[in-house]
Amino acid sequence: MFRTIFHIVVAFLYLLSFSKEAKCQDYRFVKYVDPFIGSEGLGNVFVGPSCPYGMVKPGPDVSKASNSGYSPDKDIPLYGFSQVHVSGTGGGPKYGNILLMPFSGKSDQIRQESFRDQEKAGAGYYSVLLKDYGIKAELSASEKVAFHRYTYQPDKAKLIKIDAGEFLGERPIPDSREAQQFVGSEIEVVSDTEIRGYSRIRGGWNNGAAYTVYFYAITDKPFSEFSTYKNGNLYKGIKAQADDGNKTGVLLSFGQDPTNVIQVKVGISFVSSLKARQNIVAEVPYWNFEKLLSETQGKWEKLLKRVEFDKSTSLEQKKMFYTALYHTMLMPVDRSGENPLWQTVPYYDDFYAIWDTFRSSNPLITLLDPEREVAIVNSLLNIYQRDGYMPDARSGNSNGRTQGGSNAEVLIADAYVKKLKGINYNLGLEAMLKDATVPPGGNEEKEGRGGLTDYNTLGYVSNRFVRAGNRTLEYAYNDYCLAIVAKGLGRNGEYQRFIKQSDNWKNLWRPVTDHGATGFIMPRDPSGKWIDSVQCVESNGRITYLPYTPLAQEWPICVCWWCGFFYEGNSWEYSFYVPHNIAELVKASGGPKAFKERLDTFFKRGYYTVSNEPAFLTPNLYHWVGRPDLSSQQIKQIIAENYNSSAAGLPGNDDSGAMSSWLAFHMIGLFPNAGQSYYLINSPAVKETVLHLPGGKDFKVIAKNLSDKNEFIRQAWLNGKLFNQAWIEHEDIIKGGELVLEMGSQASGWGSLKAPPSLSP
Repeated sequence: MFRTIFHIVVAFLYLLSFSKEAKCQDYRFVKYVDPFIGSEGLGNVFVGPSCPYGMVKPGPDVSKASNSGYSPDKDIPLYGFSQVHVSGTGGGPKYGNILLMPFSGKSDQIRQESFRDQEKAGAGYYSVLLKDYGIKAELSASEKVAFHRYTYQPDKAKLIKIDAGEFLGERPIPDSREAQQFVGSEIEVVSDTEIRGYSRIRGGWNNGAAYTVYFYAITDKPFSEFSTYKNGNLYKGIKAQADDGNKTGVLLSFGQDPTNVIQVKVGISFVSSLKARQNIVAEVPYWNFEKLLSETQGKWEKLLKRVEFDKSTSLEQKKMFYTALYHTMLMPVDRSGENPLWQTVPYYDDFYAIWDTFRSSNPLITLLDPEREVAIVNSLLNIYQRDGYMPDARSGNSNGRTQGGSNAEVLIADAYVKKLKGINYNLGLEAMLKDATVPPGGNEEKEGRGGLTDYNTLGYVSNRFVRAGNRTLEYAYNDYCLAIVAKGLGRNGEYQRFIKQSDNWKNLWRPVTDHGATGFIMPRDPSGKWIDSVQCVESNGRITYLPYTPLAQEWPICVCWWCGFFYEGNSWEYSFYVPHNIAELVKASGGPKAFKERLDTFFKRGYYTVSNEPAFLTPNLYHWVGRPDLSSQQIKQIIAENYNSSAAGLPGNDDSGAMSSWLAFHMIGLFPNAGQSYYLINSPAVKETVLHLPGGKDFKVIAKNLSDKNEFIRQAWLNGKLFNQAWIEHEDIIKGGELVLEMGSQASGWGSLKAPPSLSP
């Protein structure tokens, strides 16, 4: 009796001290994170808890067709909480492994589900009321461990299902493209508080090889009964179900408990179940949900507080910005020490995909968390050394698949020109040269440069290869990035070759006119002949042709989604994509006046698609014709029409934070041209931003007199000196200082005299 009272008192004092400690934590920025922003519509964001770049992401699974497992439709029941997810992605789903489901009632069936109510989410936290059972489920996570807390109704049976066979993206057709496919699973009851096992799955969006998610689950209270199951059949008291290619799991039944609370820690590993248990011991050795939540929120706070807005910033703006920053730092995933293929660190997975993230997500990480970006780039080089190619996309420890260029080159160049230390740039150049000179073979979707044989002989990718248009454009920019690194390393031969190849976009520039604009990227065959139409349908011996115009889109009606001349776009969109030589693009389009009119037409006619990454830079292109005021005006309109703090507040797939990082940069008033060392300056959305940079330096962006009416930059000062250019170097930001922008109701011509950098002056 005395011991029981003693332990209760000790526990109470501990919780009291922790409560005081947690209360003292002044988390000023975490409170603005709303994981539900982007959960409706096409955003596909993950709503469960995660650490920054965390490997474990436990969350609600409602729809097997959903990339994140989540659906906002409350008429669809939840069927459990799996431990591994991605965020914001399109295409076929990935992961959704190791499912837990608390329930009450009988333990004679395997399928349980419940409708939802009272959903809540924040950085490191998710909770929901399972209406069918009256159970409150709460989730938090460390980097490799999920923490579940279930509060049951009094006098109701307390059961938990652990399913090693469930996963997202399962389809009835075996081996269907982009579907995940079951390989095997295994489960074992180790003791009355411990269960271990694994789930082995292959396929998914990247058509990857089989990956295995191992788990070790520990409950805070012993279960009194259990039944394992395999292939839909229950086996009461049988401790193990070995892998024979069938789905396995276990139902756990707990006795009466005065607290009505059952807690479960689930360690995850891609190496072994014992490694999963070790992760629990290393990261969450305690049974205190609030302690873990506080620690995880503290990790987010450390990153989020690196950007601070002035006090006049609205709650709406703060929610939009800090959630955008949060989304940017969910992926790629840090799996250092969890790679079953090799143990060299660092190791990151779920590049999903660099084609999406290189433009603004990685530059945002570089600016605010450069050590992390160094680790990400070094991981790409480690993958190159062991798998033969850097990925453009990678998931489940498998490269695949490419959408256009070999865009890891852009990340290496971006790191190089921004002088990030700790990267072997000679090895980086070697990896870039491999992409640029050695065809990947096979179906050319997994890695490297598809159509390289054409590109390196004809100077463009011809119509005998799919995605020939955007591949040619992206390879040209990849070549520029390669050339810049080669030049910096004193490799003049490679520099001369690839800087010349960076002009290859011109080989598909056809002087056709459409809606007043002349010159577009158009398809050619291997002999150099322009393609005027695309075969679309053959029916009853008659062939239908689609005229190929700058607005033509032959996918998915005439050809498969991945098989068009452009990936997810048309020539009007892609013909603006020459980020290294916009001055030459302006010239090819007929000069500054014609180029401005071309941009005007693009936006006024609705050709611009905010959710398409290749057009991320396009609203800023007015800078190169001396009209940065029009860039700012266009960006303000895009944000107003497409972004907000609601659950539908993202304009498309967040794509691992791509859409979010685009917003975050523009709210500050800066935007990168990834792979190059400068940021374009636009009108900020807030009056003052302080970047608390690594190394203790601060950089301020101050918009004096900013209001809805005063939306134009009239003058600027950098560290007290007049600053008349509408772009700023990375070096000028990271050494600290102050950029003051004087705002007014009319454009003054500021920034019009000196265009941003371009390969051709």
